[in-house]
Amino acid sequence: MTGNLTHNLRADAQDNRDRIMAVAREAFAAEGLDVPMRELARRAGVGPATLYRRFPTKEALVVEAFSEQMAACTAAVDEGLANSDPWQGFCHTVQEVCRLHVLDRGFAAAFTSAYPRAIDFASVRDMAFSSLGELIRRAKATGRLRADFSVDDVVLLLMASGGVRNGTPAIARRLARLFLEGAAS
Repeated sequence: MTGNLTHNLRADAQDNRDRIMAVAREAFAAEGLDVPMRELARRAGVGPATLYRRFPTKEALVVEAFSEQMAACTAAVDEGLANSDPWQGFCHTVQEVCRLHVLDRGFAAAFTSAYPRAIDFASVRDMAFSSLGELIRRAKATGRLRADFSVDDVVLLLMASGGVRNGTPAIARRLARLFLEGAAS
């Protein structure tokens, strides 16, 4: 998603961009997506014009800030699909995706469609949901996942995980375990 950079940046411009990304990731993870762009610029030690030059919209900044987490979610679903035991693959995917969302409030909001018009992000998210649907179908076929379970149930988990304040890996594991217990047939 760094395709927005069509040329090499000067060292100072790259430093500014790196600070903006670090500040945005930290702020979004801790505070969600409501942090104003001007506040992000201030925290990064750059002017608003510098921020908007690199990221003309908040949507563009969000997409770039969460590209690594999105890749991690996609990888978790792919790992689940690759597991020879569909139920275990499903459980692994739920646990990993829950961990990612609990530890990063902003990502949870972005993933569950706070920025649905962000084309790159939306298409990757839609592919992840499609793969998740296949994983759910396979887990149901084992008889271990409730017959009435759907992708929307995972979205509910992600929405719930986005509401967790001061999330820790232990909280993420507990939330995922409770969810999986309720999803089991």
